[in-house]
Amino acid sequence: MGFIIYLAVMVLVIVGMWKTFAKAGRPGWACLVPFYNAYVACEIARLPILWFILAILPIVSIVGWIVICMKIAENFGKTGGYGVGLALLGFVFFPMLGLSDAKYQGTAGIAQDTGVPSMPSAPAQQQAPAEEPPQE
Repeated sequence: MGFIIYLAVMVLVIVGMWKTFAKAGRPGWACLVPFYNAYVACEIARLPILWFILAILPIVSIVGWIVICMKIAENFGKTGGYGVGLALLGFVFFPMLGLSDAKYQGTAGIAQDTGVPSMPSAPAQQQAPAEEPPQE
Protein backbone atom coordinates (compact mmCIF):
# COMPACT_ATOMS: atom_id res chain seq x y z
CA MET A 1 0.00 0.00 0.00
CA GLY A 2 2.81 2.40 0.88
CA PHE A 3 4.54 1.72 -2.43
CA ILE A 4 1.40 2.65 -4.36
CA ILE A 5 1.11 5.96 -2.49
CA TYR A 6 4.80 6.67 -3.12
CA LEU A 7 4.38 5.86 -6.81
CA ALA A 8 1.33 8.12 -7.09
CA VAL A 9 3.20 11.02 -5.45
CA MET A 10 6.20 10.52 -7.77
CA VAL A 11 3.96 10.52 -10.85
CA LEU A 12 2.32 13.75 -9.62
CA VAL A 13 5.75 15.37 -9.09
CA ILE A 14 6.94 14.30 -12.56
CA VAL A 15 3.79 15.67 -14.17
CA GLY A 16 4.17 18.95 -12.25
CA MET A 17 7.82 19.39 -13.20
CA TRP A 18 7.13 18.35 -16.82
CA LYS A 19 4.38 20.98 -17.10
CA THR A 20 6.56 23.62 -15.39
CA PHE A 21 9.42 23.00 -17.82
CA ALA A 22 7.01 23.04 -20.78
CA LYS A 23 5.46 26.35 -19.65
CA ALA A 24 8.95 27.86 -19.65
CA GLY A 25 9.51 26.73 -23.24
CA ARG A 26 11.90 23.91 -22.35
CA PRO A 27 11.39 20.22 -23.15
CA GLY A 28 9.26 18.51 -20.51
CA TRP A 29 11.24 15.28 -20.70
CA ALA A 30 14.23 17.16 -19.26
CA CYS A 31 12.77 16.73 -15.77
CA LEU A 32 13.48 12.99 -16.04
CA VAL A 33 17.23 13.24 -16.77
CA PRO A 34 19.49 13.54 -13.71
CA PHE A 35 21.77 16.61 -13.68
CA TYR A 36 20.27 17.86 -16.94
CA ASN A 37 17.09 18.74 -15.06
CA ALA A 38 19.14 20.94 -12.70
CA TYR A 39 20.77 22.60 -15.71
CA VAL A 40 17.38 23.29 -17.32
CA ALA A 41 16.07 24.58 -13.98
CA CYS A 42 18.96 27.09 -13.99
CA GLU A 43 17.95 28.14 -17.50
CA ILE A 44 14.35 28.62 -16.39
CA ALA A 45 15.58 30.61 -13.39
CA ARG A 46 17.82 32.61 -15.76
CA LEU A 47 20.85 32.05 -13.56
CA PRO A 48 24.46 31.57 -14.69
CA ILE A 49 26.09 28.14 -14.92
CA LEU A 50 27.72 28.68 -11.51
CA TRP A 51 24.36 27.96 -9.85
CA PHE A 52 24.10 24.65 -11.70
CA ILE A 53 27.52 23.69 -10.33
CA LEU A 54 26.44 24.71 -6.83
CA ALA A 55 23.23 22.70 -7.20
CA ILE A 56 25.10 19.45 -7.83
CA LEU A 57 27.80 19.84 -5.14
CA PRO A 58 27.13 18.06 -1.85
CA ILE A 59 26.07 20.23 1.12
CA VAL A 60 26.21 23.47 -0.93
CA SER A 61 23.44 22.09 -3.12
CA ILE A 62 20.83 22.91 -0.48
CA VAL A 63 21.53 26.63 -0.76
CA GLY A 64 21.95 26.45 -4.54
CA TRP A 65 18.65 24.63 -5.04
CA ILE A 66 16.77 27.09 -2.78
CA VAL A 67 18.10 30.05 -4.80
CA ILE A 68 17.27 28.35 -8.11
CA CYS A 69 13.73 27.55 -6.95
CA MET A 70 13.21 31.09 -5.65
CA LYS A 71 14.18 32.49 -9.06
CA ILE A 72 11.92 29.97 -10.83
CA ALA A 73 9.03 31.10 -8.62
CA GLU A 74 9.78 34.77 -9.39
CA ASN A 75 9.85 34.02 -13.13
CA PHE A 76 6.36 32.55 -12.80
CA GLY A 77 5.08 35.58 -10.84
CA LYS A 78 5.19 33.89 -7.43
CA THR A 79 6.86 35.06 -4.22
CA GLY A 80 10.18 34.00 -2.78
CA GLY A 81 8.30 32.02 -0.13
CA TYR A 82 6.73 29.96 -2.90
CA GLY A 83 10.26 29.32 -4.18
CA VAL A 84 11.35 28.03 -0.78
CA GLY A 85 8.31 25.75 -0.93
CA LEU A 86 9.46 24.52 -4.36
CA ALA A 87 12.86 23.68 -2.90
CA LEU A 88 11.80 22.08 0.38
CA LEU A 89 8.38 20.66 -0.48
CA GLY A 90 8.73 20.14 -4.22
CA PHE A 91 6.33 17.19 -4.17
CA VAL A 92 3.58 19.69 -3.28
CA PHE A 93 4.66 22.93 -4.96
CA PHE A 94 5.86 21.68 -8.38
CA PRO A 95 2.48 20.09 -9.17
CA MET A 96 0.78 23.27 -7.93
CA LEU A 97 2.96 25.40 -10.23
CA GLY A 98 2.85 23.09 -13.23
CA LEU A 99 -0.89 22.47 -13.15
CA SER A 100 -1.89 26.07 -12.31
CA ASP A 101 -2.53 28.87 -14.77
CA ALA A 102 0.76 30.62 -13.88
CA LYS A 103 2.57 31.98 -16.94
CA TYR A 104 6.33 32.06 -17.41
CA GLN A 105 7.42 35.69 -17.43
CA GLY A 106 11.01 35.11 -18.49
CA THR A 107 12.28 34.76 -22.03
CA ALA A 108 10.73 31.90 -23.92
CA GLY A 109 13.75 30.74 -25.89
CA ILE A 110 17.12 29.53 -24.71
CA ALA A 111 18.98 31.53 -27.37
CA GLN A 112 17.40 34.78 -26.16
CA ASP A 113 18.87 34.32 -22.69
CA THR A 114 22.56 34.26 -23.65
CA GLY A 115 23.36 37.75 -22.41
CA VAL A 116 24.31 38.88 -25.91
CA PRO A 117 22.21 41.80 -27.13
CA SER A 118 20.11 40.89 -30.12
CA MET A 119 20.31 42.75 -33.38
CA PRO A 120 17.31 44.89 -34.20
CA SER A 121 15.37 43.53 -37.11
CA ALA A 122 15.19 45.57 -40.28
CA PRO A 123 11.79 47.04 -41.06
CA ALA A 124 9.87 45.13 -43.66
CA GLN A 125 9.94 46.79 -47.04
CA GLN A 126 6.68 47.12 -48.83
CA GLN A 127 6.53 46.45 -52.52
CA ALA A 128 4.76 48.91 -54.70
CA PRO A 129 1.70 47.49 -56.38
CA ALA A 130 2.35 46.31 -59.91
CA GLU A 131 1.22 48.81 -62.46
CA GLU A 132 -1.24 47.64 -65.03
CA PRO A 133 -0.35 48.23 -68.67
CA PRO A 134 -2.38 50.99 -70.27
CA GLN A 135 -5.48 49.77 -72.05
CA GLU A 136 -6.47 51.04 -75.45
